[in-house]
Amino acid sequence: MGLGIRRGREEAQENLSVDEEGDCPRCRSDSQPSTIPDYLQCVKCSYEWPDPEASAKRAGPPPTHRRDAELISEFKQEMEGGHLKGVLGIDKKLNSAQEESLHRLESKWMDGMQGHFNVATEERKPLMISFDEDDNLVNTTVASLTLVANGFDGGEEIRLEYPGVGTEFYIFDEASETGWRRGRSAEDTARSIASVINRHSQLVFANLEGTTISFEMRSDEYQAASLVLFVDDPGGRDIVYEKGGVSLDPRDLTMIHDYRAALEIVLEDGIISPSEDQMLWAMRQHLGIEDHVHVHMVMSMMGENALKECPNCSEMGQLYPEYNAWYCQPCEEWL
Repeated sequence: MGLGIRRGREEAQENLSVDEEGDCPRCRSDSQPSTIPDYLQCVKCSYEWPDPEASAKRAGPPPTHRRDAELISEFKQEMEGGHLKGVLGIDKKLNSAQEESLHRLESKWMDGMQGHFNVATEERKPLMISFDEDDNLVNTTVASLTLVANGFDGGEEIRLEYPGVGTEFYIFDEASETGWRRGRSAEDTARSIASVINRHSQLVFANLEGTTISFEMRSDEYQAASLVLFVDDPGGRDIVYEKGGVSLDPRDLTMIHDYRAALEIVLEDGIISPSEDQMLWAMRQHLGIEDHVHVHMVMSMMGENALKECPNCSEMGQLYPEYNAWYCQPCEEWL
C-alpha cells in the first residue's frame, strides 16, 4: 500500500515537472501562440510558458506621437485612394465658410436631437429635424396638449383634423381601437394617449415629455398651419391644448383680445374646419361674442376670402357677409 502511494506521487511529480529544454516543457509537443501576450501554448496539453524570443520581438524604438501621426496619414491616403474616398469628410476640400457651416451643422445635429422618440414602440429615434438658411434648428412642433389632471370620467375626446383629408378621433375608452386608458398617474395616461395616436394617426407624430404631448406633421405634404387640434373635455378640466403658443381652450379666454388671437391661429391657412368652427363657437359662447362681431373680425383679417369646410361634403363654403354666414353650394345649406 505504502509503496503504491509513493510510486503515484513520483509519477505525478514527473508529470508536473517542467523541462525548459524542449518545445513544450511539459510534454514535448509543438507550440502555438497563446492568447496571453509574449507567451506560447502547447497544442496538446495547453500548458503556457513565456516565449523566449519575446524580448527580441519587442526590440525596436518605442511608439511616439510622431509615429501615430504617420499611421494616421497613411490611413487617410488609403481612404482617399480607395472606394471609401470622401467618407467622413476626408476629401472635403471645403473653403473656410463651408467648413464653418459644416461644424455648425454637426453641433446642431448633436445638440438638437433631444428626446424625440416614438412612444408607440419605445424606440428612441429622431423624427423630423430641419434647419433654416442660417443653419438654425427649426422647431417642428405644430401643436401640443398637456394633462393637468388625471380625473377622466368619460366623454373626453381629442380630434386631429386636416381640411380636405378628414378627422381622426381619439377617445377615453380602453375598449375602442383608437381609445386610450387612464393610468395610475397623469404621466401614464399621457403615454397611453401618445401611443394610440402614433399607432393610428396619418397626420402627426406624437412626442411625449412628462404630461405634455407635442405634435409634428407626419408628411411634408401637409402644411402645419392647416392642422386642427381640438379637445372636448365635458366633465372637467383634465387636458389643455395650444397651437402657436396660443391656448385654444375656451375656458382660458377672458377678453375679446384672446378670441382674436385664437381666430388668427385658425385663419392661418384661410380655412375654418368643422372642429375649429365648433371650438370658435364655444369661445363665443364663453365670452358672449355675437356672430356678426365674429364675422367682422374674420373679414378684418381675411376679407371675404376666408372659407369654411362643410362637415357633410368637405367642400369649401363661401362667406356671405350680409348674412353673417357661409354657404355650401353642393349641399345648399348655410354653415
